[in-house]
Amino acid sequence: MEKRELVIIGAGPAGLTAAIYGKRAGLDVLLIEKGVPGGQINITEEIENWPGVQHATGPELGQMFRSHAEKFNTEFRDADVQRIEIRDDRKIVVTNKEEIEAEAIIYATGAFFRRLGCEGEAEHIGQGVSYCAVCDGAFFEGEEIAVVGGGNSAVEEGDYLTNFASKVYIIHRRDEFRADRAAIERALSNPKIVPVWNTVVEKIEGDGMVENLVLRNQKTGETSDLPVAGVFMFVGQSPHDEAIKGLVKAAKGGWIETNDEMETSVEGIFAAGDVRTKGLRQVVTASADGAIAAMSASAYINEQVHLRKTLLEPENVVALFYSSIDREQVKMADDAAARAEKEGKKIVLIDGYRNERMSRKLHLDTLPAMVHLGSGVVKDVKSISSVEDALAFVKKN
Repeated sequence: MEKRELVIIGAGPAGLTAAIYGKRAGLDVLLIEKGVPGGQINITEEIENWPGVQHATGPELGQMFRSHAEKFNTEFRDADVQRIEIRDDRKIVVTNKEEIEAEAIIYATGAFFRRLGCEGEAEHIGQGVSYCAVCDGAFFEGEEIAVVGGGNSAVEEGDYLTNFASKVYIIHRRDEFRADRAAIERALSNPKIVPVWNTVVEKIEGDGMVENLVLRNQKTGETSDLPVAGVFMFVGQSPHDEAIKGLVKAAKGGWIETNDEMETSVEGIFAAGDVRTKGLRQVVTASADGAIAAMSASAYINEQVHLRKTLLEPENVVALFYSSIDREQVKMADDAAARAEKEGKKIVLIDGYRNERMSRKLHLDTLPAMVHLGSGVVKDVKSISSVEDALAFVKKN
């Protein structure tokens, strides 16, 4: 089975940024992509909020990301990741072509906007049909536009879009919004917002750009036209969690939960970008996640390689686990190692505070503690409180 240090799944801004940072950190990086690089930004016609690039199309920016990753000799592989498995503490990426063992994994598959499914929607994506108010709102300065949906996203983004549009119709299939009361009150008090109740969009029309919506009233069955320059869909968003569902802890809706270091609930698996639970899903936040995830993965891999060579691979090793934030423990560890060396013995010092995972794996409930291992098998463990305790353990083992 092929073995790699860092496997990144997903070639959007998060995954590509992770590849750049991972390669610069000296890691062996394999990025598994499916489709065109750039992810969701490819459906955005124009991007004006990526710092340093005043204007670019989504596909152009996506290609810039990939070219940057290629500069550092990132290995790209086109494959469909079917699932991630843990086998005997090994992380296995199962694709439609092969299986790959990874020291660490960054899951950066992104999310997708649920489509309304009406006639004309797909044809006008990027030409008046949008799923991101922050991305595309400024392109409708002074225009009349529509928002479809009735939850928090629809109501809040509709209110935001009034910063640009002259009028915003919020089309909802029910007779009241499902958003929070504060958001509803703020939106309904805005003179630029016009709610359209009990109504669904049947068809999106326009020669090139969006020009008109065909609406149907669900109570009366009557159809009508609504001339608009654009329509924003906020009928839900979901993560691409198919390959990792059930393996890591996730919030409602499947959004992957991480800490600030992008670590998931499974050791050695990180998540970055739109696939994780977060407040703002933008290119810049996805890239930031990718950078953090890569550096966290680098620290994890270096830690694991070091621990494997010093603790798990040798036929016989005696280690002292201590806490680097406790001065007395640090001094005792140094003194014990020095005394043992004078007597022709060796104590491997391990910072149990920084290497908490290994401490847990060896079932070290308290620090400082001594451990005797042989080829990765624990033979003896003992909590200690002095240099003499440490030396006695060394002589015994």
